[in-house]
Amino acid sequence: MADQQFNGMYGSPGAQHRAGLRPHALMACAATAVLASLAACSPTDTPNEMQTPSGGGNRSTAVLAGPPPKNLGGTLARVLEPVLRDYDTRLAVAVLSLDDADREIASASYRGDAEFNTASVIKVNIVAALLLQAQDEGRGLTTEEQQAAEAMISTSDNDATNLLWRRIGRREGLKAANDRLGLSSTQGGSGARWGLTRTTAMDQVRLLRSVFTRGGADSASSRQGLNPASRAYIQELMGHIAEDQDWGVSAASSRWALKNGWLQRTTTGLWVINSIGQVELHGHRHLVSVLSSDNASMEDGVSLVERAVKAAIGAVSAHARQRLLGHATGSSDPRTAFERGGD
Repeated sequence: MADQQFNGMYGSPGAQHRAGLRPHALMACAATAVLASLAACSPTDTPNEMQTPSGGGNRSTAVLAGPPPKNLGGTLARVLEPVLRDYDTRLAVAVLSLDDADREIASASYRGDAEFNTASVIKVNIVAALLLQAQDEGRGLTTEEQQAAEAMISTSDNDATNLLWRRIGRREGLKAANDRLGLSSTQGGSGARWGLTRTTAMDQVRLLRSVFTRGGADSASSRQGLNPASRAYIQELMGHIAEDQDWGVSAASSRWALKNGWLQRTTTGLWVINSIGQVELHGHRHLVSVLSSDNASMEDGVSLVERAVKAAIGAVSAHARQRLLGHATGSSDPRTAFERGGD
């Protein structure tokens, strides 16, 4: 039987994770750089009361001993390995530091191919496609479109998503937008099944870059991409997420903009758990995409994604600080503290 798409407003993973409700089989997959697939879907539970985020005191960036890698991707692989040690899941993570002059996207993937179902993270992509079409037509969004976009992102409303999925022309409209935004590894779900869109962590970071890059020099912000007003609008939506859905990317910093996705597969009972967004840490902005599948429970999946996010952001932050320190001191050693086995 095909998977069902549920309204992300009800029985959200955030609420279940924090309230400790009944366990579910959960597929977890985290991707570093651009690999985001989130479909905000949930079991047909009654609405749960919103609760404050649980503490992440036991979630720390791990450092492995051994020969240091020579690049950020190698560092990511090192810090993510211990995160996966206690999980039998697929995980992909992608990160990008927006303050890095080289704009290097570091990526790593584990246990399986790099493609994942998006679940509700696809909703950011849908809004981007809608705005591109409105730009081409020289108009703003209609009141109906604005209301649907806000509900789709802030509360992960699936009825609103169904409306806008049809409005953009479903998978064909999504592909036309992604060709302009530089997403080369994302295939829209067939028919009305937007939550089964396939993507990679790297592509999700490319999408985030088209939204959060400032100025117009980047290819994703060129004339064919999102204009400043459209980028600001998506940033605003992603910065105002319902309290029971502000898990995932937000584990790395109190300054965040995000969209999460969760989907229980009817064929296996396992869960897809995804999180994409931007965090600001120590004055630096980072984009991160974590995709996962085969999670035994929702709680396990959310925990895995948050641990992966914190490890990835810790690695890229250390890398960026070390690069700046190296430029300031004239050091020829480009390795981060993680790579050198230091603090």
